[in-house]
Amino acid sequence: MNTPMVKLSRLIKEFSLEKLYYKDNFDDILITTTDINRPGLQLAGFFEYFGTDRVQIIGKVEMTYLSELESNQRYERLRALFSTGIPCVVLARGMKPFPEMLQAAKDCDIPLLRTEDVTSRFSSDLIAFLNVELAPMEIMHGELVEVYGEGILILGESGVGKSETALELVKRGHRLVADDLVEVRRVSSKTLVGMAPEIIRHFIEIRGIGILDVKYLYGVGSVKVTEKIDLVVNMELWDKNKHYERVGSEELTTEILGIRVPSLTIPVRPGRNLAIIIEVAALNNRQKKMGYNAAKAFTERITGRKENENQP
Repeated sequence: MNTPMVKLSRLIKEFSLEKLYYKDNFDDILITTTDINRPGLQLAGFFEYFGTDRVQIIGKVEMTYLSELESNQRYERLRALFSTGIPCVVLARGMKPFPEMLQAAKDCDIPLLRTEDVTSRFSSDLIAFLNVELAPMEIMHGELVEVYGEGILILGESGVGKSETALELVKRGHRLVADDLVEVRRVSSKTLVGMAPEIIRHFIEIRGIGILDVKYLYGVGSVKVTEKIDLVVNMELWDKNKHYERVGSEELTTEILGIRVPSLTIPVRPGRNLAIIIEVAALNNRQKKMGYNAAKAFTERITGRKENENQP
């Protein structure tokens, strides 16, 4: 399991931030926490429990407070903030920085950036972005496809037919997220999100043909960058000595990064249309989340019939 970091250059590109004071070596500054801070208390001189690893966002409230200070006092307050070694300061609403702010940034060698977004919107978007990028991550070998709005993670031994099944699902109108390597991130206590490493994104490998670019072959509607993982499908070669689920009453799960995800095992043998089976599995999983379980309904119907037959 890895906990990745985000380079400041990536954050700047993602949010189209303007560089008010910036040097080339700032590109490698690392953001390591999903928390952000609006430094109102710090500008007033209170630094207890101050997280120096957080992105600092200055909005209209902080700028109004600074405007009421004398120039030398304003510089001292800003220098005290910048000298803590924070990763950067972002000025919201496209506001013009005070000369003392630029000077403090230069003196302490801290990046000063600006966004046109209002403070609250930028803050929420930044937190959402960091929650994904800095989430606990595990790289898994498999396929991730979106089928009828469900994120299906297909796992199995090499050569069992995972990529071919994913390609068939794409042909049937569903979307590919990742082939071979899936970066799985835990973005909340209940949610897993998967994506492909950028270098292989939208590509798929089919034995005997080679590498295919799904986006160019089937169009931009056939691919997706990220998807929540709703169901794990384990593909394995058919074992005649193994018992496979026939009714579906047993609720199986697979644990990934501490979260249990509904799962099922599909035996692979000649003549089985795996793409159609996964489509049905996706629809059945949606039904269960909406409160209807066909296996339970079937069991209750059988139980009710037996009770009626046993009545005098």
